[in-house]
Amino acid sequence: MKIIHLSDTHGYHRSITGLPQADVIVHSGDFTMAGDEKEALDFIEWFCDLDYPQKIFISGNHDECMYGSQVEGLDENVHYLCNSGIEIAGVKFYGVPMFMGDCITNRQSRFYSQIPSDTDVLITHSPAFGILDLDDSADEKYINYGSEELLARLPSLNIGLHLFGHIHRQHGILEKDGIIFSNGAIMNEDYSRINLPNVIEF
Repeated sequence: MKIIHLSDTHGYHRSITGLPQADVIVHSGDFTMAGDEKEALDFIEWFCDLDYPQKIFISGNHDECMYGSQVEGLDENVHYLCNSGIEIAGVKFYGVPMFMGDCITNRQSRFYSQIPSDTDVLITHSPAFGILDLDDSADEKYINYGSEELLARLPSLNIGLHLFGHIHRQHGILEKDGIIFSNGAIMNEDYSRINLPNVIEF
């Protein structure tokens, strides 16, 4: 299965051209900048029109208008995952969004704990702690911004692929402990450049 992975397009989705062919395209959140409904609808319209057999997306911390939303009327091959999963050609995908209302409570940790152990491809907005999650802080030192709860959950899962974004500086792919980790952040750290989407053979 060939998977195209992108994330953190922040309203620049219509500037992305020349996407390669694949079986599945996945967007792991932050498709808006201001988090309003108009931005979200424009992204969903663009995403639905892409020429891929299967399309999956989740929400990120910028996509606040999606919090608690019931996304209805999507084409049969377009899947919005919100602490839910979908099986495609025998591959089990599961998506966990990142909303600030969940992060400041214990809900985000609870959602991570509910990831099914038989998941093949995990889609989150946040990286796991220490994996493609380095960014600078106010004092210009690099620190890890990934989730420690998510890192602790990984050993009990049987995943082969983890797709995420959030940290723009760490766009890329890393293989570690038998898992392919993909940070698909399309916009670079100062929003001056559009990165190429990650292409994964899974």
